[in-house]
Order: sequence, then C-alpha cells, then structure tokens
Amino acid sequence: MDKYGLYLNGEWVNSDRALTVYDKGNGEAIAEVSTIDRAGIRKAIEDAEAARSGWANQTGITRGNLLLKLADEVARRSDEIARDITLENGKPLPQSKGELGMSVDHIRWFAEEARRSYGRVVSHQTEGKRHLILKSPVGVVGAIAPWNFPLVLSLRKVAAALAAGCPVILKPASATPICAVKLAECIEAAGFPRGVFQLVVGKASEIGSEMLENPLCRKISFTGSTEIGKRLIEGAAKTCTRLSLELGGNAPLLIFADADLDKAVEGAIIAKFRNTGQSCVASNRIYVERSVFDAFVEKFVAATKALKIGYGLEEGMDIGPLIDEAGCESTLRFVEDAKAKGARVLCGGTRGDGDGAFVTPAVLVDLSEDALCMSEEIFAPVAPVIPFDTEEEVVRLANDTEYGLAAYAFTSDLNRALRLAEQLEAGTVGINESVPATSNCPFGGFKQSGWGRELGTEGMEAYLETKHVSIGGV
Repeated sequence: MDKYGLYLNGEWVNSDRALTVYDKGNGEAIAEVSTIDRAGIRKAIEDAEAARSGWANQTGITRGNLLLKLADEVARRSDEIARDITLENGKPLPQSKGELGMSVDHIRWFAEEARRSYGRVVSHQTEGKRHLILKSPVGVVGAIAPWNFPLVLSLRKVAAALAAGCPVILKPASATPICAVKLAECIEAAGFPRGVFQLVVGKASEIGSEMLENPLCRKISFTGSTEIGKRLIEGAAKTCTRLSLELGGNAPLLIFADADLDKAVEGAIIAKFRNTGQSCVASNRIYVERSVFDAFVEKFVAATKALKIGYGLEEGMDIGPLIDEAGCESTLRFVEDAKAKGARVLCGGTRGDGDGAFVTPAVLVDLSEDALCMSEEIFAPVAPVIPFDTEEEVVRLANDTEYGLAAYAFTSDLNRALRLAEQLEAGTVGINESVPATSNCPFGGFKQSGWGRELGTEGMEAYLETKHVSIGGV
C-alpha cells in the first residue's frame, strides 16, 4: 500500500494519523495519506502568510512562467495521475484522461492571465487630482475541493489564486486525495517558493473552522453541496471572510421538436451520464417536446442500455461505480420513490455486478411532480424524462428550482436559442452541446448554486482586491 505525506511549507511531512483511500471499483485499500489537526492548519496558514508578500511582489510573468512549468509537469505525468483518479474516484479511465487534459488547459490559461491583471486610470473631475484603480492579491486562500472532479476542480482554484499572487492551502476531499498529492509533487518539481502552495488532508470541520476563524486566511473557495456552502456563509459572516462558492445543481435539458434528435440523444447521454451522473451540471431533468417524446425516449433508452458499466480501468467502460455505498443506496431510493409515485422504469435502476457501488443507468418516465428526483439533485445515473407542450411551459418548469448552475437546450431555431439563452436561469447555458465549460469562460451559478465565478477573466478577478488611489496636488 502506498503511503503519502502532506506538503507543508515546502516539505513533505508525515503525521501519526492517516486516512485510508480505497479503490472505488473493488473496495480494496490502495493508499494511506497523512492527516493534519487544527494546530497544523493554523501553522500552515501562518507559513502561507509569511510567503504572501514575496509571492505577491513577483511579476505576473514570473508567476505565469512557474505555472507553465507546472502545466508541463502535470502533462508529463498525465497517464499516471489519470489512473490514480480512476482508482480513487471510480470514473472510467478515458474520462479521467479528459479531466487531465482540461486541468492542464486551466493551468496554462491562468499562467497567461497572470500577466494581464490590469488596473486603470480614471479621468479626474477636480483640478490637481489624479485617480488610479489598482488590483492587489487578496491574501492567503483556503481552497476546498470535491471528489467528483478532484483534480480539475482543485486547479480552478489553485491556478487562479497562484496567478493572482495569493498563497494557497488546498484541502482535497478525503475520498480522493491521491491526485492532490501528485499535484503537490508537480508543484514542487516546478520550483514554486516554499509556503506558496500547501496540501492538507483531514477533518473538514477542523480545517474549515480554522480557515474561517483565522484572520490571516482572507478567502475561501469551496466546491460542494449547497448545505455545506450555507454553513460556510454563516461562519464567514462573523469575520467577513471572502467566499467563492460553487454549489449544487439541478440542471434541466430541453429538447424541442425541431432539434436534430440523434444529436440530442448523444448530448443527453453525455450531460446525464458523464462521471456516472455525479456532476453538479448533470442534466437531472430532461424535458422533451410531446410530438417527438416517444421517438426520443426510444432512442435514448437504446443508447442508455448500450452503455457499458464496470471497473474504470477496464477498456470500453462508460459507467463506473458511485463514490460509495451511501451514494448507491441514495440512488436506489430515488428510483423506488419515483416508482411508488407512478413512474415507469424503462431500463436500469438496479444494483450492478461487482464489488463497487455500481448502479445500472436508469431512464424514468410518467413522473409525478412530487417525485424526489424532480426537485432534489440526483448525483447518480438516473434520467427522468418529461414531456412538454410549449416553450413558455418548459422554461417555467426548467426555472422552477432553487438551483441555477447549468441548463441545456437542443433546437435548430436560432430565435428560440437566443430567447432560451436569456430566459434560462443558470450561470452556464449549453445550446446544442452538453460540455460547455471551457478555461476562458466564467463558470458559476445563479440562486442557491453559489457565489462568484471560476475560470475566464473572472476566475482570477475573484482573488484580487480593488483599490482606489487618489493623488492630490498634481
């Protein structure tokens, strides 16, 4: 079994406490990772603060060049790290390799953004004065990452904060810390100064509390559930700690009669079942115009049945295990609840073969409005499909949720596409496509799906303070 330490202030540190990481495909223990207590977190924040001014005073070119070295190092080790992600997360290996490709692209995007942190000169209104608007790094950042896309969602925070001139302390999810350890190794190999990046693993409550209450930690960036996000908001209210929050989702997918049905089916398969449905931007509710409902369902069920479910390192797999047994049980409860309220299960929705938490991908129709899967985030390979009659009706249904992270629509009508882009209440809208996220465009949610944006120019702006300098006597 591999044993990993923590990366603290430029050194690898082993503690007398460790958590065990399991292969999600077969349940076998594969690694132990050292953990940290609250006193250790406090020390890490102090060390990050000691590194803050030196890192902030580096030129954008210097920070960017180090990030480019990091990108090269991650790319060099991409096959190894992708395999680690498949082992600790369960997703099929091609999807892990896709995550590595996007991770490298994120790093390179923010490496280039590091030299484009612009202020501005404002025209004066009073004789003898001049006005400057400056941008400065916010300070020490606590980054808390989830398990579903463990590397790429870490780097949306880490790369942006480092580019802006902020030291970062990364806490990965306890279920998937190995790829974060490998990221720390790559950062060390790239030559970042000590204290600029640190890796901590341990109890989320202890780490989060210290980040919230320690005045040296100026910003927390969190990706996870809306429930935990609200707790962070409550804690941050006591100290005015800045927050970026990417929280839950309940994405609608709208398919109109004028859409290319084959492309719509292909898009729905990706939007729903990528990462075994364990995605905040997964299409939880698929609305299909009534005139093509039966034709879509027939094609969609056939495509769903063709998905191969199994161990992520085996060739040709489309669906891996869920993250744990609790996720499996929750999924089956969604299916049973829908059935009890009148839904028909056209395929799947049962435990799969194997030692991991496998569930066969399911398609549900004839759903009641009060079925849990119509209002709660599913986070599993379960696809409810619902007919609609008018554009006005389906927009209302799509927006009838407390979430607003992503939405999708398939149509060949340009005018309708523009209307939907404006009317759908979501931070990302995909028109005739199911993977809209890209390094150079902002990502984040409306309503209870979060605060702020990652990626794009907004992604680095989140780690900068804005300062007005007024100069008199000119």
